[in-house]
Amino acid sequence: MPRRRPGVLLPIELAILDAGLTIQPREGSFFGFALARTLAERDGSALVSHGTLYRALNRMDAAGLLESEWEAPELAEADGRPRRRLYRVTGAGEAAFRAAARTEQQRGTVTGEALA
Repeated sequence: MPRRRPGVLLPIELAILDAGLTIQPREGSFFGFALARTLAERDGSALVSHGTLYRALNRMDAAGLLESEWEAPELAEADGRPRRRLYRVTGAGEAAFRAAARTEQQRGTVTGEALA
């Protein structure tokens, strides 16, 4: 498989940053399933496969485009569910999104909500 050039975002990564930058001001952070729902609502398709989504989130976290932490155990226990990994777009992630979105918005692959 060919390596991609540094600084080039895959379509799923661009969509994650776009959705994350839209969710983050309201919620402060976002978790995988909520992100998958947001992505599905935006393009009217089925939910993104969890394997694809979480691999992209892990890759972006490792690259410094996102930062993540586990939520407090008490919150999950109070709701009777497993703990969620919470993500936030970093300054580097926002800069990468804005650089890539200039081109991608012309192609119609970015909603532009986060650019407003």
